[in-house]
Amino acid sequence: MTTILLARHGQASFGQENYDQLSELGSIQAQMLGQHYATTQRRIDAIFSGSLVRQQDSARHFWESYQSSMDNSNEAPILAALDINEPDSYIIPQFNEFNHKDVLVKSNPAFASKAAIAIELAKADVPATRLAELFDRAMQRWHAGDDDHDYLESWSQFSSRAQQAVEQIRMQVASLSLDHHSTVLVFTSGGVIAAITAQLLQQGSQTAYQLNKSLVNTGVTSITLKDQSTRLMSLNEYSHLFADGKRFVTWR
Repeated sequence: MTTILLARHGQASFGQENYDQLSELGSIQAQMLGQHYATTQRRIDAIFSGSLVRQQDSARHFWESYQSSMDNSNEAPILAALDINEPDSYIIPQFNEFNHKDVLVKSNPAFASKAAIAIELAKADVPATRLAELFDRAMQRWHAGDDDHDYLESWSQFSSRAQQAVEQIRMQVASLSLDHHSTVLVFTSGGVIAAITAQLLQQGSQTAYQLNKSLVNTGVTSITLKDQSTRLMSLNEYSHLFADGKRFVTWR
């Protein structure tokens, strides 16, 4: 039975011009997960990531911290689970998040330009809160499925892609000849994890949306692969972030 750990990326840059980059805190969160797994001697046999910058950088920060902490322990040397110089060996694009910009713009044509969004946010007492409200409304529309033709990738198409991502991992495990007790870590995004989890729970898009809103940065959801079956074992585990208090717990 192979264990797949689906880790949400570290805190990105919500509200900034380029969301697809880790904040300083996001880098620390990924390092904390690496140190936690090394300290608890949780062996990681392979690491994969989507192709988004925030996902790849989370994998890199995790691996550097994990490897460094393991090197300083008395445990036997670990195998090179991630070669950052060979992206084709660990990147699986199916684990990329949905296009949040497209989801926001399609909810209101007036948001087609950054200037229009900026004007809308400038009206609010707390711009970040207003942006979150607009995005929540846009997500509700996308998940509802009544306007699928509007989007570059509808919710149903995205959900299908998330299931394909799991199958990609299944094939990678077979190609790497990992044993049945191996553990594979994947850095992805909240939407992907929520879609996979909802499917395993035999639930629909609204459950996936609610799950997505609760997923913590670098929180880990565990599933197992055995033969052709997939089973959910745990959801959104983030005890590693409490090493220095809950100030490291974020949802962006």
